[in-house]
Amino acid sequence: MIDLSSELSPAALNTKLARLWELSAAKIREIESEYDPARGAPVFTVDGKYTSRGWTEWTQGFQFGSAILQFDATDERDFLEIGRERTLRLMAPHVTHFGVHDHGFNNVSTYGNLRRLLNEGRWEENAWERHFYEMALKASGAVQAHRWTELPGELGYVYSFNGPHSLFADTIRSLRSLAVAHRLGHALSGENDRVVSLLGRLVAHARTTALFTVYYGEGRDLYDVRGRVAHESIFNTNDGAFRAPNSQQGYAPFTTWTRGLAWVICGFAEELEFLATCGDDELEPFGGRSEIERMMLRAATATSDFYIEHTPTCGVPYWDTGAPGLHRLGDYLGRPADPFNDVEPVDSSAAAIAAQGLLRLGRYLGAETDAGRRYWQTGLKVMDTLLDEPYLSSDPGHHGLLLHVVYHWPRGWDHVPGGKSVPAGESAMWGDYHLREAALYLQRAARGEPYLQFWG
Repeated sequence: MIDLSSELSPAALNTKLARLWELSAAKIREIESEYDPARGAPVFTVDGKYTSRGWTEWTQGFQFGSAILQFDATDERDFLEIGRERTLRLMAPHVTHFGVHDHGFNNVSTYGNLRRLLNEGRWEENAWERHFYEMALKASGAVQAHRWTELPGELGYVYSFNGPHSLFADTIRSLRSLAVAHRLGHALSGENDRVVSLLGRLVAHARTTALFTVYYGEGRDLYDVRGRVAHESIFNTNDGAFRAPNSQQGYAPFTTWTRGLAWVICGFAEELEFLATCGDDELEPFGGRSEIERMMLRAATATSDFYIEHTPTCGVPYWDTGAPGLHRLGDYLGRPADPFNDVEPVDSSAAAIAAQGLLRLGRYLGAETDAGRRYWQTGLKVMDTLLDEPYLSSDPGHHGLLLHVVYHWPRGWDHVPGGKSVPAGESAMWGDYHLREAALYLQRAARGEPYLQFWG
């Protein structure tokens, strides 16, 4: 269980945050000078150097989005130019990509961050630049919402790249693309000019995820533990019936892959914040504010509690809470995680994603509540761990910023160092990006700067 015995504040992490941005700058520049975009999007490191891995091109937005976050945090103009130029030149295929569920990852991290900074007046306004970003975000949200499986009872989901039968836990955070496009006044136009609300599809996907992806300890099956998450949920597309849990990157359907858990924590917390800015009249057609917020808050708190209870004291989890070798580590929940062990890998990227969700959920519930303080302090604890060795990479020859990340251990895609039996010491583009994003969130909180919100 995560150790919450000492209280932290964002300001207490200022020195660590400054060091992170210094290290981050050098690593972004090194990737820019050494990595060939013709190889495809960089995914994870092998011996400290980024390489690609064909599955889907879901990480390119994190690469260029990292440069935009660096500018946001430091005002170093060259990083803004990297982010703007690469977004203009290389991100267009992601806007109209009908084959993936990753629009919130790729496009909100680039076009969305750039629009948000324009809204904050961070550089001289150019109307055509704004229109360019907003058109991309509108198109991205509609394309994402078009990838839809309808279910009975006002349910449905943006289906994964596995096909219409497949709901991934990850996609809850990719709903950001639907939220931004809705906020820009856009909708999905279907056959016979049928207008489909992007907010409606966002709510339906969230409701389906809360119902089938998250467990609540109510006896759904023999492995129903409150807050655990199934990476994938399988449906019969003929009648819409739920058939079974499954896992692609976790150990098994009845264990919890911790990065999937983290996506759910972060996604629900962020969507709760977004819904708070919507009018009651916007939400009424889809169940009303009270029901929608209750549904999301139930899922967010259950998964956050599970994360706290099933993560080592430092706040960094092992890659799956049911990984078969964990018992060989003894009381692994009663001490800090060991990223150098020879039994099961940790996944620090899950920690970086979860930390932001915990911070946002804590703020949403408020410091005057026990739960709000608990989640806020948990997020700070996780970040305090990640902003230091052995997780923060200070090696100037290593492309990665966040060490000890796992991508797809069941397929054996992760690099295992010589003499070791499990991955260690490597990074992944989503881990680096989410560490930067959580660090920016904390830096703004410490300085009293505008609250970091994806819809700008």
